[in-house]
Amino acid sequence: MSESSGNGGKWLDAHYDPVAGLFTFSPCVDLADLSGDGESRLVVGDLGSGSTGMKLKVFRGTALLSESTLLDLPAGLVAFFMDLHEPRIPAVAVASGPCVYVYKNLRPYFKFTLPGLEVNSLEQDVWQQAREGQIDPLTLKEMLESIRKKADVPLSMRSLRFLSLETDDMDDFVQLHKQQPIRRQTVITCIGTLKKSTADDDGVSCLVIGTESSDVYVLDPEAFVILSKMSLPAAPTMMDVTGQFDVEFRITVACRDGNIYVLRRESDKPKYCIKLSSHPVGLVRVGKNVMVGCTDESLQGFTQKGKKLWRTVLAAPITTMAAMDLPTRGFQAVLVGLANCEVQLYRDKNLLSTIKTPDVVTSICFGRYGREDGTLIMTTKGGGLMVKILKRTAVFDDRDGAPGPPLAQSVRLNVPKKTKLYVDQTLRERENGLAMHRAFQMDLSRMRLTAAKAYVKALESSLAPVSSSISEPLKMNAVVQGLGPSFKLTLNVQNTAACRPATNLAISFLYDEGLYRMRNPYMRIPLLVPGLVYPVETSVECTSDKGISDIIKVFVLHEGRSCPLLTAHINMPVSEGEMLN
Repeated sequence: MSESSGNGGKWLDAHYDPVAGLFTFSPCVDLADLSGDGESRLVVGDLGSGSTGMKLKVFRGTALLSESTLLDLPAGLVAFFMDLHEPRIPAVAVASGPCVYVYKNLRPYFKFTLPGLEVNSLEQDVWQQAREGQIDPLTLKEMLESIRKKADVPLSMRSLRFLSLETDDMDDFVQLHKQQPIRRQTVITCIGTLKKSTADDDGVSCLVIGTESSDVYVLDPEAFVILSKMSLPAAPTMMDVTGQFDVEFRITVACRDGNIYVLRRESDKPKYCIKLSSHPVGLVRVGKNVMVGCTDESLQGFTQKGKKLWRTVLAAPITTMAAMDLPTRGFQAVLVGLANCEVQLYRDKNLLSTIKTPDVVTSICFGRYGREDGTLIMTTKGGGLMVKILKRTAVFDDRDGAPGPPLAQSVRLNVPKKTKLYVDQTLRERENGLAMHRAFQMDLSRMRLTAAKAYVKALESSLAPVSSSISEPLKMNAVVQGLGPSFKLTLNVQNTAACRPATNLAISFLYDEGLYRMRNPYMRIPLLVPGLVYPVETSVECTSDKGISDIIKVFVLHEGRSCPLLTAHINMPVSEGEMLN
């Protein structure tokens, strides 16, 4: 399934620069029309060497348009519309350290700093004693280590740095920092955007940031104040946001404890929790489902409420993931970068395409670049930049070649929403459950009694002459032919057993000898093969001239036994000859 432009694949190789010097990952790459001219630019948060050279770079086509120096490593960046002013030009927000730097028209516009965290009161007292000279640096170290082991509130960065120093450097550190107030500051781990009130592409969006202190903040796009704060059990690492803040939204967050949590508008705590067998390395929403890449070289699909839909094993560890959305074609899938220099395209669990790359891919971004809608941009581990364009004639085969259940099994049923009538009935059942159960048991008992009476009546009137014996299940019906005084009586006997024949059976007749005379009142029945109908015929003659009739009882029994297996009553007709006389 490997593809390239040379063998008639689905992608065109537009650009490849192996020495572009871009070291980044997927959350730090975005595409946006920053000039309002209809051409999208590539915005990259470059990590540099990891300690120096961090920059915000903007590319137009294959050329570097501008770059700005960043003070700290970027944790992510997003392009968003922060107001309704014309022309409609998005801003760029870069999360770096404890701050969010907002750029508008490629220039610094605003800086938002996360609020400080609570400082341990014992830690403040210890530094106060050191400031007044009551304790020496060694005693200060012992007391801070004791506080770190027992206290619920973590130590500040100053104390943690002090504990890591050598003994000779402690006194100089205390003299330098003892007069400064203690602050405890968290840092940003991930960033996203949330539409404010409308779902339009150019609608105003709020910033959503996750912090190392296990909190998620939603920021106002104009005043940059905190609109909402939500707490998580662990520090978030990746997030996906959908919905509108003023209506309903859903924030899916992958955390450092190996679980995925779902935050909703009505609660400041997680609504659902998805427990994974290994830590997540990628999180992408496709439609209403969430696709998660894990460290055990697997790709898994979940519903919004955490139900696992499928799991597929990959050929190599996952390095990065990104969504592929083509609204013009109604196509949604996920791009997965692997450590074996491949990028695979999945729709649900089905592998649609594989792209071979010259180096391991570290970031993926798909969208409109320049004036091309289907552009795939990738950066590699060695700092290279690759640009591929999806052919307009490309068709992805959604056939599932992997073993397992069929595709139809993973399609969710269209369950209708709960109506008001359904909710009212549910409440009524909760409130009157005991009375409804008693009424049901009463009706069930009455139904059983009615059925028993009908069964007894059928046995007495032979409306359904069927044997009740399990070992010899028989069925019989009778046909009377003739106008009289002579009649022909035909009994159709059938063995209804599955595979066991019936043997040594006989038929006996009980009748009023003053009214009728039979040629064979006792007859043997041959072996009855299961499923076949055996007719048994005999003649009946009416000997009375009074124009009356009676019933003839028929018994099917084993030879030599008196207990019948089957009993039937035959209502004999009135003889027409007697009526004429």
